[in-house]
Amino acid sequence: MRPLVVIPTYNESENIERMLHRIHECLPGAGVLVVDDGSPDGTADLVKGVAAELPDVHLLVRPSKSGLGSAYRAGFAWGLERGYDACIEIDADFSHDPAALPTLVAPLDEGFDVVIGSRYVEGGSIPNWAWHRHLLSRGGNAYASAVLGLGVADSTAGYRAYSAGILRQLDLDRIRAEGYGFQIEMTYRATQHGANVTEVPISFVDRAAGESKMSSFIVVEALGLVTWWGLGRIAYSARRVFTGGRRGVSAGGASRTHASTDTEDPVRSV
Repeated sequence: MRPLVVIPTYNESENIERMLHRIHECLPGAGVLVVDDGSPDGTADLVKGVAAELPDVHLLVRPSKSGLGSAYRAGFAWGLERGYDACIEIDADFSHDPAALPTLVAPLDEGFDVVIGSRYVEGGSIPNWAWHRHLLSRGGNAYASAVLGLGVADSTAGYRAYSAGILRQLDLDRIRAEGYGFQIEMTYRATQHGANVTEVPISFVDRAAGESKMSSFIVVEALGLVTWWGLGRIAYSARRVFTGGRRGVSAGGASRTHASTDTEDPVRSV
């Protein structure tokens, strides 16, 4: 398998060189694409320097800060065009440990389509988080799983791997959410298309260098989108009942037997 590690960056000059070298050490043979949103701190120049030293390190520069989801969509499309077998999400700030990359990639060889690095399965952890952050994160994940029928413990996790096959089935241009919402929407759409999803335990730590890009608005946006998508699922299921449509997506969860061939989209149905 030839995976591509996609790293969105904005002002990550304190971390990016070390991160690129650690990925090369932990997952030899993987390609790396840094999607930089016009960082004024010289992040892109540092990536170019490392690319001159290490094989298969690439840079995609965008003119301005356009969001996490947008960066990943661009990175996935770049990787699919160049024939990579999988795309991996990872943060540049070492909140995701590159040493876990082999564990994250291994289930793809076993036939899984999506592998989530989970904080909330046995063996996962979040050291040094305050109780209110734990409560917000766990509550948000439980809500998303219940409303959308995801069946995963950590749908907001940003350390994950997708097979090229499932990414090709998704219409990446229609995935518009950012931040936590992007991770949830990708999980939801993948399950709609019959993806086999698994979770592996990771330890998530707060960044030691650089400035956090997360905000309360991103959290609120994600919860609002989950509610909207959940209402869409209910409306879609109700229409199928009243119109006598063939069996498929129900209020209890996405059918994995035919969701990939259904022409309607419950995410956009309201």
